[in-house]
Amino acid sequence: MPLTREQIAQRIAKEVQDGYTVNLGIGIPTLVANYIPATKSVMLQSENGLLGMGAFPVEGTEDADLINAGKQTVTAVKGASFFSSADSFAMIRGGHIDLTVLGAMEVDEEGSIANWMVPGKMVKGMGGAMDLVAGAKNVIVAMQHTDKEGNSKLRKKCTLPLTGVKCIKKIVSDFGVLEITKDGFVLLEYAPDMTAEQVAKATEGKVTIHPECKVMTF
Repeated sequence: MPLTREQIAQRIAKEVQDGYTVNLGIGIPTLVANYIPATKSVMLQSENGLLGMGAFPVEGTEDADLINAGKQTVTAVKGASFFSSADSFAMIRGGHIDLTVLGAMEVDEEGSIANWMVPGKMVKGMGGAMDLVAGAKNVIVAMQHTDKEGNSKLRKKCTLPLTGVKCIKKIVSDFGVLEITKDGFVLLEYAPDMTAEQVAKATEGKVTIHPECKVMTF
């Protein structure tokens, strides 16, 4: 069976290194905050103006004035700071974010990403994704491998309006972990209840199974 949203977040948390400043996008990426070990010194940044975001609050302890970019209530760690969105985007555009984790509707074999709109549907705004894919030092995508009809969302070429071009380095989907190289997708790990061959078959873009490909651990 494919991974749950929580398992995807758990696996991505392993990519977060000590000392990192990390931006977490809306959706599955926000869950990563719950799985970063306390032994790691990590500052989570939210583009609405918070550096030092903590895990989600325990029910009954929420502060309605303390939210992330997705308007979810969050906590702040010791030493956190609050500032304007202008300062927040100056951090992003200035290259001060070590890692951003984003959701996506499509990623293609060249590392381009589409995650901000579907033509014909109402869009409130593009959000900060375009700045993040251009300004962050590393970009990892958390996503579902296929859509509701079973069609691959890891494409030969994105069909939706692009957020960024050739900017994604790694994908953690509910099927596995894939790296993007000049030769397309490279499968590094696969979900425990799947095989590497099943993941490759479910991927539209060119995919190579790494010689040391292994089952995912969390």
